[in-house]
Amino acid sequence: MEIIILSSPAEVGRVAAAKIASVVAEKPSAVVGLATGSSPQGIYADLRRRVQAGQVSFAQARGFALDEYVGIPLDHPESYASVIARDVVEPLGFDPARIRVPDGRATDLAFAAKEYDAAIRAAGGVDVQILGIGANGHIGFNEPTSSFASRTRIKTLAPSTREANARFFDSLDDVPTHCMTQGLGTILEARELVLVAQGAAKADAVAAAVEGPLSSFVPGSALQLHEHATVVVDEEAAAGLQLADYYRYTYDHKPEWQRFE
Repeated sequence: MEIIILSSPAEVGRVAAAKIASVVAEKPSAVVGLATGSSPQGIYADLRRRVQAGQVSFAQARGFALDEYVGIPLDHPESYASVIARDVVEPLGFDPARIRVPDGRATDLAFAAKEYDAAIRAAGGVDVQILGIGANGHIGFNEPTSSFASRTRIKTLAPSTREANARFFDSLDDVPTHCMTQGLGTILEARELVLVAQGAAKADAVAAAVEGPLSSFVPGSALQLHEHATVVVDEEAAAGLQLADYYRYTYDHKPEWQRFE
C-alpha cells in the first residue's frame, strides 16, 4: 500500500480526488466504485470543483455503488440510491443510466446480489474503487469476520455501525438492520483502491488495517492483499501508525513519474 498522511481532511479529499481524476482522465470510460458515508464527501466536493473547471469529465464513466440498505424505500433520502444520485451523479455529471446500486428491495435478495457481481464483471470490472473505513475496521458493509473471498451478499449490520449511521436518520430504530454489500473478494478485484479516513476515531482502525496482521477481524486489512491500494489519511487518523515518519518521507520523495497530483 501507499500511505499518504496529510495535514487536514480537506487535503485528504483533494489528494484522493486527484487520484480518481487521474484514472478517469486516462480512461474516460472508467468504471468507478462509489462509496457513501462521510469519509468520501471531501473527494466528491473536490471532484465537483475539477468538473466545473473542465479538468475532468465523468460523462462517459460508469459507477457501481459499494452497498445499499435492505428494505429501505428507493426514494428514502438516506437510501444509498438517493445519496449517490444527490451527492455524486448530479454534481459530477454522471449519466444516471450508467450508475448501478445494489437492489436492497429485491424479492430475491440472494439472486440480486449475484446479479450485481455479474454486472460488475460485464462492465469490465472496477477501475478505481473509493473506500472509507469504519471504526471497527469494516469496508463497504463487510463487518468483522467477513471472508476475504466474500462476494456481494446480504449482511447484518453490527450494532456499532447502526449507531454510527443513526446520525443520518431520525432515530436508531429507523436505521435498517441489514444491507447488501460488495464482498471483500469483489472489492479486491478492482484494479485500484483508494481508501480515505479522517479524524481520531478512525486511528485504531487505520493502524490495524495498514500495519496489523491480516485478519478477518479487521476487514480493512484485506487491502494488504491488493497490488495497488492507496490509503489517504489526515494526521489524526494516522496517529496510531508506527511507521508514520517513513510514510511521510516516502511521499515527500516520490518520483515525479509516480505522482498523480
